[in-house]
Amino acid sequence: QVQLVESGGGLVQPGGSLRLSCAASGSIFSIYVMGWYRQAPGNQRDLVATITSGGSTNYADSVKGRFTISRDNANKNTVYLQLNTLKPEDTAVYYCNVLLSSSRYEGQKSYWGQGTQVTVSS
Repeated sequence: QVQLVESGGGLVQPGGSLRLSCAASGSIFSIYVMGWYRQAPGNQRDLVATITSGGSTNYADSVKGRFTISRDNANKNTVYLQLNTLKPEDTAVYYCNVLLSSSRYEGQKSYWGQGTQVTVSS
C-alpha cells in the first residue's frame, strides 16, 4: 500500500504564489520519478513538472520560469511545486504522481494523489 497526501492548494489572485506539497508513504523501496499534473474542467490531465531520483527536472512549456519542482532534502519521499506568477489559466486540480517500486522484486508502479484545487481569480 502506498499513500500520497497532497496539500497547499487554494484561491489566489493573478500574479500570486502557492506551494503544493505531496508526501508519499507506505510500501516504498525506491522512488524513480515524482511529478505534478493538472486537469482543468473539460480538459485532459496534463503534465506540469517532474523530477527524477537524480534531480533532473522537466517542465511543461506553459509553466517554465514560473513553477519550480523540488524534493525535500531531509525526506526524499516529499515533493513540492512552487507556483509563482499565477495566471487564471493555471486554474485546475493538481495531482501528484509518483513512480516507484515497493520492493527489489517488484517492478515500477504509478500512484496518484487525490488532487488539490488551485484557483487563480481576482
